[in-house]
Parts: sequence; structure tokens; C-alpha cells
Amino acid sequence: MAFYLVRLAKQVNIGCPLYEVELIVCVSNQLSKYTYGQQMTTFSALKLTATKKPTQVPQVQQRRLKLAKRLWEQIELAKAEQSGTSFSVSKFRSYTDKESGVRKQIETNKRLKSWVFVGDNGKLAIAVRYGAKVLELAKGKYAVEISNKEDIVPTLQIIKTAVESGELDNAIDYAANKLRSGFTK
Repeated sequence: MAFYLVRLAKQVNIGCPLYEVELIVCVSNQLSKYTYGQQMTTFSALKLTATKKPTQVPQVQQRRLKLAKRLWEQIELAKAEQSGTSFSVSKFRSYTDKESGVRKQIETNKRLKSWVFVGDNGKLAIAVRYGAKVLELAKGKYAVEISNKEDIVPTLQIIKTAVESGELDNAIDYAANKLRSGFTK
């Protein structure tokens, strides 16, 4: 039976960290001691860069991510409806306890409404929403017509890809500004 004991002792060598590794091995009740002095070469296999993580995500990217998240919820909701199961997204709701006056959070299910509806022509359609506003996908076109319920998930995935690639940025910007203007006095 063998056991290993590793001891690290850090030494400073002209601004570069030098680690001395001492490996003590016991095999058949005989101790062997190995010492290795090695430069830190772990990062030599990686490509290092001076890039820093941005402190803020651009507003366009935030809006894309918000809509992509909502599309993911719609995709999962459609998958659940097709398989006959239920899908719910949980969120945290804050409230103030009346007895103690302490602010608490509870986890509740988020109410999801399907974007799929039956149009005035009797066919299924999907209206993409940003908040309470329906996005204009093309000039005067606010919905995507689909032939049957099996096409809901692939259509939503195509829309999600378009959102992530930035094809709906103008429509998202218009809807966001329209929503924001409703909050001003």
C-alpha cells in the first residue's frame, strides 16, 4: 500500500512565483522524498488576453436576451402542451409581513399565456410579444401563420434564432420605447 504526501512551499523569485513541490512517497514502509522546483507553466497552454468583462450589457443585447428568454418559455410551454404535461416558471414575489413588518420573499409560479391563437381566417398564428406590445415582424405583419400545432415549436425556434441574431432589433426598440413612453407623465 502506498500513500502520497504533497507539500507546497511558495518562494518568490524576482517577481515570478516559484513553487517548490515536495512529494513524499511511502511504498513498503520506505520513505522516498522528491523535490521539484518549477516555474508556473500551467497557463502556457492557454491564450491569455487583457480583455475585461464589461460592467454593463448594451441595451440592445439586454432586450434581445429578454425576448429570447420569453421565447424559450413559449417553446417549453408548447412542448408541454403537445406532450400533455404542464410547464410553469417560478419567480420570487416580495411582500411585507403585516404582523412583524419584515419584508419576505416567497416562490410563486409565473403566469404564462400562450402566444398562439386562432386568427380571423381560422388558421393558427403566433404573435411575438415584447411586454404587452405585439412586435411588428414586417411592414404591417404582426403574426406568423402556421399550418398545424406540430409546427409551433419549430416556428418559435426560428423566431428565437432571428431575435438572437438581431433581425428584430428595430421592432424590439420601437416596442420598448412605446412601453417606456407610457410611464412618463
